[in-house]
Amino acid sequence: MKKSVLTGFAAVLLLVSCKNDKKILDSLADYNHSMEEKGYRFGDKLNLPQEVTENAESISISFGDKETSSLTIDPKFFEFGDNEVTFNIKTKGGETLTQDATINVFSKTPEQDISYKIVAEYPHNPENFVEGFLMEGNMVYESDGLEKASQLIKYPLGSTATVTTEKQPEDIFSEGIAMAGDKIYQLTYRNKIGFVYDKNTLKKISEFPLPNEFGEGWGLTYDGKNLIADSGSNDLYFLDPGNPSKVVKTLPVGGNKTIYSQINELEYHNGFIYANVWHQPYILKINPATGEVVGKFDFTKITEEYTKNNTEHVLNGIAFKGDNMLVTGKNWSKIYEVAFQ
Repeated sequence: MKKSVLTGFAAVLLLVSCKNDKKILDSLADYNHSMEEKGYRFGDKLNLPQEVTENAESISISFGDKETSSLTIDPKFFEFGDNEVTFNIKTKGGETLTQDATINVFSKTPEQDISYKIVAEYPHNPENFVEGFLMEGNMVYESDGLEKASQLIKYPLGSTATVTTEKQPEDIFSEGIAMAGDKIYQLTYRNKIGFVYDKNTLKKISEFPLPNEFGEGWGLTYDGKNLIADSGSNDLYFLDPGNPSKVVKTLPVGGNKTIYSQINELEYHNGFIYANVWHQPYILKINPATGEVVGKFDFTKITEEYTKNNTEHVLNGIAFKGDNMLVTGKNWSKIYEVAFQ
C-alpha cells in the first residue's frame, strides 16, 4: 500500500512537471511569434514572459557554434536579418528544455530618404540586359546577361556604339563586374565561375570558381582592398582579389524595418556601398563597416516607365561620374545622371 501511494505521488509530480514544462514552452513560443514580425534592434533586451523567467534557473541562447546567457541583442552575437537560434532553459525542477526560434534584427536608426535631381540623360542600348555597370573616366564598362546574349562591353558615355566587345559562350549568363587595378572581374549567375579580363582589351586572362559560400553570382564591386559580391540574399561577401574564390568576411545588411534580401548590382563610392534591390525601384546606401542601410533613393517614377510593359526591365545599374550617380536598368533606353540634394 505504501509503495502504491509513493508511486501515485511520483506520477502526480511527473504530471505537474510535464504540464509546467509545456506551459513554459508554450509561453516562450507565443512570445517569439509575437516578436518575429516586430523584430529587435541592437541593444534591445529580450523581455521573456514570467512563465519562463520565474521557472527558469538559467536561460541561454545558442546560435550556430556560439552561445550566450545575455538576453541582449548584441552585434557580437546576432546579425541583421533572420537569426535562427535555440533557447536553452534549465528549469528549477531540474529539467532542460529547448526551443528553436527566429530572432529578426533590424537597424536602430531609420534610413534617410535621399533626394536627388536628374541633371542629364544619355542614350543606352535597349537590347542590353544590364547586370553589371561601372565607369572610369568617360568610359562605361557594362556586363549584360541572359544565355546566348551575355557580353562584356565598353563604350563612351553618350554613345551606344561599343569600343570593345567580349561575347560570352552561349551557356554563360553574365552578372556583376568590378574594376581592380588593370583588371575587370565578372561573376556569372548559375555557372559557378567568374572571369578576369584585361580592362583595356577585355580579353580574358583567367577564370575562377565562385566561393562555396554562395551558389549564384549577382552583384560585384571593389572598395580598394576587397571585391564585394552578393548572391541574392541580404549578405555581402568580401573577396580577396588575388584569390576571388576566397571569402574574407560576410556582412549581413539590414534596415530599420526591412531586411533587404535580393541585393543586386553594387557600386562602392566615397566610403559607402550603393546597391540595387531586385524588382524594387530603390538604391540603398550601406555602411560597409556595419551593414546598416543609412540611406535610400526612390527611383519609382523612372523605373515605372520601363517596368509597365515588362516587369523584368528593372533598375539595375549604378556608376559614378564624379560625385553624381549614373543609373540605368535592364533593357533601358537611357542612362540618367543624378545629383544628390
